[in-house]
Amino acid sequence: MRLNPAARAGRWSAAHWKTATFGWLAFVIAAIVIGAALGTKQLDDDDAVPGESGRMEQILEENFERPAGETVLIQSRTLRADSPAFEAAVEDVTRRVSSIRDVTNVHSPLEPGNAAQISADGRSAIVRFDIRGDPEKAVDKIDPVLAAVDEAKAAHSDLYIGAFGSATAEKQIGESIGQDLERAGLLSIPVTIAVLLVAFGALVAAGIPLLLALTAVGATMGLLAIPSHIWPVDQNTSAVVLLIGLAVGVDYAMFYLKREREERAAGRSERAALEAAAATSGRAVLVSGLTVMVAMAGMFLTGDEAFSSFAMATIMVVAIAVLGSLTVLPAVLSRLGDGVNRARIPFLHRLQRPGDSRFWGFLLDRVLRRPVVSVVVSAGILVALALPALGMKTVVPGAEALPKDLQAVQVYDRLQQSFPGEADPAVVVVKAPSIDDPRVESAIADLRTRALASGQVHKPVTVAVNDARTVAQVELPLAGNGSDDTSYAALATLRENVVPDTVGSLEGVEAGVTGSTAMSKDFGSEMRSKAPLVFAFVLAFAFVLLLVSFRSIVIAAKAIVLNLLSVAAAFGVLVLVFQYGWARDLLGFEYTGGVMAWLPVFLFVILFGLSMDYHVFILSRIREAVDRGAGSNEAVAYGIRSTAGVVTSAAIV
Repeated sequence: MRLNPAARAGRWSAAHWKTATFGWLAFVIAAIVIGAALGTKQLDDDDAVPGESGRMEQILEENFERPAGETVLIQSRTLRADSPAFEAAVEDVTRRVSSIRDVTNVHSPLEPGNAAQISADGRSAIVRFDIRGDPEKAVDKIDPVLAAVDEAKAAHSDLYIGAFGSATAEKQIGESIGQDLERAGLLSIPVTIAVLLVAFGALVAAGIPLLLALTAVGATMGLLAIPSHIWPVDQNTSAVVLLIGLAVGVDYAMFYLKREREERAAGRSERAALEAAAATSGRAVLVSGLTVMVAMAGMFLTGDEAFSSFAMATIMVVAIAVLGSLTVLPAVLSRLGDGVNRARIPFLHRLQRPGDSRFWGFLLDRVLRRPVVSVVVSAGILVALALPALGMKTVVPGAEALPKDLQAVQVYDRLQQSFPGEADPAVVVVKAPSIDDPRVESAIADLRTRALASGQVHKPVTVAVNDARTVAQVELPLAGNGSDDTSYAALATLRENVVPDTVGSLEGVEAGVTGSTAMSKDFGSEMRSKAPLVFAFVLAFAFVLLLVSFRSIVIAAKAIVLNLLSVAAAFGVLVLVFQYGWARDLLGFEYTGGVMAWLPVFLFVILFGLSMDYHVFILSRIREAVDRGAGSNEAVAYGIRSTAGVVTSAAIV
């Protein structure tokens, strides 16, 4: 009998369990040590920006020392900025922040020429300053600033005083996210263990899938350091690796382990049960892993460096999870034998029923009696859920989408009300042989005049020039909140009219617009243009892979269609919840401006890859029954009954 690669790997690992087990442990430890020694190089924020804004960010990065900017807002409901009490508060804030060693370039609204730092209604003022040194390290220097602001707030309790800036926001948001992730970690691992305990009814059996997944994640985190020195990775890559690694690692181990226990319950010897699991579930794991890796590879086609790093990392973790499932898992199972059922949980263990799932069997009997009705109803539900996706609006929001209980967000909202666009202005970059050229100076002045005359740009408009006098950055506060239609209309006016007619019309001068709104627009446009290419690539290669694996056009086509339906339904629910606000109070969020621009492509490859996991596993069982001579209905019934329980458990995990 000719064995498939998964069966051969399982047989070898079972026969050489020490080599396979300790080899795996050595591999994981070596990967972690290598990663710790090399360190993982991360992408700079500017490296991941596409389009015109990306080019302008590169110019600024190369020609400016760009310290982190901070703003302190002083505000009163009753006092005007020229009142003695208000001026005393401004002077106190200015004195306190100026005395901090890491603060530089302090600009008070009371200084001549800074009248634009006082709001139109005269009841708000801002003190601007920078944090010395590398802006990436500014968050480590912001604590004394926040302490000084708190002291000023306590000394002038009749006024509102608050800080906002890149370092302030990063610190508070980072702390909030860190607390959320800590809570998520404290919750997710116990919940995962609980689900595995219900699925297996024994501590040893429940621990094996989790350990396999965690070691695969650890090895990937370490090995990722090697390619990162050539292709830096996004700072969120580790979270993505954990997400995908746990998902596929637990899934694959569950598929394998459940099949081995099922074969033992059917009366096979320990060795025969393990070999059967390797030949069947092992093969399904191999095909499924390849399909998931193909789906993840689609992210390379976005052209975005962050997505490319996600693709590289997820392909690595899936490949390592597959390797572990086909080698160390059968090795451990061969050594444990029936000991895999040790440390049984009495009540949960009695719930174990190898083979058929009672609930799914009950449902399946009724589905097979009326297949046409079942298809129409189930497809109708999926289509109904998918329909809202046709109205999906993608956005890249700024601080307006963050939790309103964060102090930095509250200050941001107040700044937006009193100084529209001040907190996050558009930046026009002008690169010329000499900014001091009268033609260039005149064009920049004209740019300022025409931008303000459009009514879509607010004061203050500020101009900064690099030391070499070759690049100018003109900051223009835009109307709107930074990511709404008003801000995008203002950006379009700058890009299509104001800039081309002023600085953009000069020969030998390069000009363009960047800033948060511009980067959001460019990123969203890039994702929308590349999404069809990513979808086509994933669907085509998944179809070919399924065709080769199952040698049936009908099966491959059906799998693609059903997975597309499930993905479309997920997109529809996403729109209903995060765009139309369904269940907003239940989930505890406020922003409903649209769906994050990066999410459709990312979610497509994740959902398609993981749903194909389950599809391949079920189809493999159906094929087994067909190969034994079962009829279509009988094979389908056997395949679903025998896999529904483990697929459901894996999906819940």
